[in-house]
Amino acid sequence: MNNDLQKKRMFLFLQGPHGPFFSQLACALESYGHATSQIGFNQGDKTFWANKRSFIPFTLPIDAWSGFLQREFREKQITDLVIYNDTRPFHKTAIQAAHAKGINVHIFEEGYLRPYWITYERNGSNGNSKLMSLAQSAVVPDHLILNPDTVPAPCHWGDMREHIFYGAVYHWCILCANRQFPNFTSHREISIRKEFRLHLKQLIFTPARMAARFWANLTLKFRTYPYHLILMQLQHDSAIQNHSPFKTNASFLEFVLRSFANNAAPHHHLVIKAHPLEDGRSEIAYHLRRLGAKFDINRRIHYLPGGKLAHVLDPALSVVTVNSTAGQQALWRGIPVKTLGKAIYNQNKFVSEQSLDAFFADPKAPNLPAYRAFRNFLLLTSQIPGGFYSKAGRQQAIARLAKKMFHPLDPYTAYLKGETTHNKQDGLASLPSAAALVAAE
Repeated sequence: MNNDLQKKRMFLFLQGPHGPFFSQLACALESYGHATSQIGFNQGDKTFWANKRSFIPFTLPIDAWSGFLQREFREKQITDLVIYNDTRPFHKTAIQAAHAKGINVHIFEEGYLRPYWITYERNGSNGNSKLMSLAQSAVVPDHLILNPDTVPAPCHWGDMREHIFYGAVYHWCILCANRQFPNFTSHREISIRKEFRLHLKQLIFTPARMAARFWANLTLKFRTYPYHLILMQLQHDSAIQNHSPFKTNASFLEFVLRSFANNAAPHHHLVIKAHPLEDGRSEIAYHLRRLGAKFDINRRIHYLPGGKLAHVLDPALSVVTVNSTAGQQALWRGIPVKTLGKAIYNQNKFVSEQSLDAFFADPKAPNLPAYRAFRNFLLLTSQIPGGFYSKAGRQQAIARLAKKMFHPLDPYTAYLKGETTHNKQDGLASLPSAAALVAAE
């Protein structure tokens, strides 16, 4: 491990989360004597990268990307590639090229256990994560079932205002100051102008949205009916576009509402909770009215445009989602969960294998000790305390990341081999590793 810290490495960053997280992480890596640079694709990328001398603008058409990247790999002798989200077109090409040259690939993603953690993995995340190929006995180890769950499940999104603010600034930079990047095209389906308007609208109407959420949640609080809960996701998110059978929220809702109408008990209701960053582009409220009329269940469906998840989860009979990480908060509470896409927590010990029709008719409860073992496994491996967007969250995460990024093994393999890279402050590092328990036996 000490040799890995001492050997000089060349870290190449691509696109990161909105805001200064990647730039500040680069400074931390440089403090160990390593070199960093970033290839940026628009003015938003450039704005948040502090060291402009190490910023490399990509201004060519997208079909020139592969050759451009290969030259950078060769000329700068890159040893490590750092990205956020592994499904963007530029990033997918870069990952393939890095693997061909034996370059380490570090991938960041929003926390699998939000909001107080971020995710750090190697080579893939979400549906491409190494978690998807590990045996259930590895990710739900018996020895972790025997240990208490010492870290409570969070119940709200972290850094909300900062997240929205940095998103608005990022898209404003592209909209108003992007002349250096004439060939830039967004990986999103909508235009940058509309993206910026949506972020700005979120900021301006925050008080109104909070009032609407308060009223909807207050109404639900005094309900007299049992309900199932649908956890919505952002339609444009890679978890939907790349790791699910649905391409739109409308198609997901139609599939679920049809099953609910035909199979749930007639006195049961359905609560649909929007993602905290839902900006209206998928028109959820409109589709619920349309589908409610189509299946004659308008009086049994209720839309929540946000609010704290815990208040909605606690009374729920069950939870249905594509692959939202919030499904884990339901599992932590012992609530039956049905996923309809590729989810890193989709293990048959605690996520229902029933068809959706059978699930609405009689949802089966999860194996709670097994889920808590899986959760502890995540906390001991890929989950880093902190956040991308607030100053305190960035400082907390970056302080813990270098040890993991310099380690020759990915977090999961390192733990399974008894080489955990977590600190005691990370919440569960006092639990014994798998190798230590085997040796003790």
